[in-house]
Amino acid sequence: MNYKSITYYLSYFCFPVSLLSFVNILYSLYFDHFLNTNLYVLVLILSAAIGVLFFFIGRKSNKKLTFFEKLTLVILTYLLTSIFFSIPYYFSNYQIVLIDSFFESISGLTLTGFSVFENIKYFDPTLILWRSSSQWVGGLYFLIFLLLVFSDKQYDYKLISLSATPNINLSSEENLKKRIIYISSVYIILTFLIFMLLNFSNIRLFNSLNLSMTLISNGGFLPSNSLDLIIKTFFDKIILSISLLISLINIFILLNIFNFKKLINENQEDFLIISLTLLITLILITTLNNPDNLNILIGVLSSLSNSGISVGNIPENINLYFLFLTIIGGSIISNSSGIKFLRFYILIKSSVFEITKLVRPNHIMSQSFLYSKKVFSSQQINNSFLIFISFFISILILSSLLITDNINFEDSFKISVLTLTNTSYSNLFGSTEIYFSNLLTSSKLSILFFMIIGKIELISLFLLIKNLIFKN
Repeated sequence: MNYKSITYYLSYFCFPVSLLSFVNILYSLYFDHFLNTNLYVLVLILSAAIGVLFFFIGRKSNKKLTFFEKLTLVILTYLLTSIFFSIPYYFSNYQIVLIDSFFESISGLTLTGFSVFENIKYFDPTLILWRSSSQWVGGLYFLIFLLLVFSDKQYDYKLISLSATPNINLSSEENLKKRIIYISSVYIILTFLIFMLLNFSNIRLFNSLNLSMTLISNGGFLPSNSLDLIIKTFFDKIILSISLLISLINIFILLNIFNFKKLINENQEDFLIISLTLLITLILITTLNNPDNLNILIGVLSSLSNSGISVGNIPENINLYFLFLTIIGGSIISNSSGIKFLRFYILIKSSVFEITKLVRPNHIMSQSFLYSKKVFSSQQINNSFLIFISFFISILILSSLLITDNINFEDSFKISVLTLTNTSYSNLFGSTEIYFSNLLTSSKLSILFFMIIGKIELISLFLLIKNLIFKN
């Protein structure tokens, strides 16, 4: 294991934390919110110092990482940055225990949105901004991880090569750096655009800032106890829907935005996701009595994007459908979690193919992605089934662990699904009141572990453990 190279790249993930803590300091000074200012100064110094130290330790290394070293880098990044983000929680005036501060920070970084804070009505504004910042940087890190780790040709189980995006050429380090710069730039620009749209809709500056950071990252942390207190008008809901859609589809779609032919040919996955969203919304609207159409659309987008936020009253009889949509997820190269839409497409099409072969052995059926020339390989089909199975094994394990904490089966199952899909716990899924701060330490640790598993996937962990134990 090339630890010096891992340390070198780990240093780069420390500096954004320093920048965000500096932003919080400026916000505190400008708006006279001095309650936790010293804590952000501490985070700034600590993250910058560790970042510089790691940089000098690893600067003379060969800087080339294997798949397993990249995967180790991802896990270490989540653990290290969670320590930085947990400091303001733990040393704040809200008197939370150490495990709760880690729970809040990991929940933010993995874009899950579970919170140990039951009421943020009288919360320190800088701490609310800090929560949103954790999700924003967590979303950026995950997009970088997708390019850095899961595009590895040796273990292409993330299926990036099949995401209908030929523009993503990662054959060289130079190309990889260009793509990381591109994806970071687009991420920042889209955050700013959502912020401007929300602010244009007469939503408070503070709420607009926090929402823009959580929406682009598919996070579930809100600047208030209820989104209904912020999103009130028809125009607000339209902006919210657009923001959720942007976070749901492939971020590289913007490469083809001005080329209609390429847009159609190379982004079929995204058009299928949009079509699925509209179809499900239409079905739900027509089967319900006098629903608020936009609320249903927001619910569908929120579920597929694994945001989990909701607006207005959601009929209880469709909660299960929204929970199922969180399992499907969005585009491969997006901040959504779940199994991912492309894998579901492969699973369904290959299943139909096998069933058709049983009934009509001589029938010829293409195993390609929609109308493209990209054919699914047997290895990619097997990987999709493997990830599908490992996902439900993870749900079974976590549900079993949570039941020991006197949580009934229905709630433990919902929490498990939402944990593995990194989706916020809300009334969108008919959830009962669960206070995460009151859970046993063992339950919190289990949820913490599976939050990370939800992002890196269980198969990734198996591969890493296998490499550490059986190096040959």
